[in-house]
Amino acid sequence: MSRARLRAPRYDVEKGVAHLKASHPRMSAIIDRIGPCGIQTHTLPPFEALTQSIVYQQLNGRAAATILGRVLAIYAPKKHPTPEDLLATDDTRLRAAGLSRAKTLAMKSLAQHALDGTVPSRAAAVRLSNEELIERLTKVHGIGRWTVEMFLIFGLERPDVWPVLDFGVRKGLGRAFGKRQMPTAKQALPYARKFTPYSSIAAWYFWRACELPDDRPKPAKPKAAKTRSR
Repeated sequence: MSRARLRAPRYDVEKGVAHLKASHPRMSAIIDRIGPCGIQTHTLPPFEALTQSIVYQQLNGRAAATILGRVLAIYAPKKHPTPEDLLATDDTRLRAAGLSRAKTLAMKSLAQHALDGTVPSRAAAVRLSNEELIERLTKVHGIGRWTVEMFLIFGLERPDVWPVLDFGVRKGLGRAFGKRQMPTAKQALPYARKFTPYSSIAAWYFWRACELPDDRPKPAKPKAAKTRSR
């Protein structure tokens, strides 16, 4: 994430990995295949982090970084716009930088909710529970539960977030636990009982599991019926 200085989380990652390895033999096996946990976090305030999250939605990293750079350049020499700056910017300038109409609307909504106090400061955010932050931040147009959960994991260093709406988490979970089909969000939800209080680390391992070769046995193809020659 642009402007974010990445660092290891402040909670005990090694303790979390040990807890996960003890939670299930299949979890232990996938951790052994992947190796040490390399999860990294940042310290951006909620407004800045969510501004960048909006830009990155549904785009690959390189394209999103280019658009984000153009948006931030509008406000140079400031490193990042304030909510007042965003609200004062004509939509056409943001669209010219590469933002879609929907993302422009989301940015303005985020700025307005930052001014009215719905989007908290970082100091206020650290005092709120996961669900309290999800309830508040999803009031912003274009911000859903998944986006807030990513901020909880990587921005607020919350160790126990289980983002079952994430495609990669469910795909990696299915691979690690030998599922023939990717679990649904409803099917993935109960696994939190195994992983708590380190579900965020489990999610990180499942993202990495998606990068491994899929060595699960393929279902046998039905044999074609033989036809008799006349």
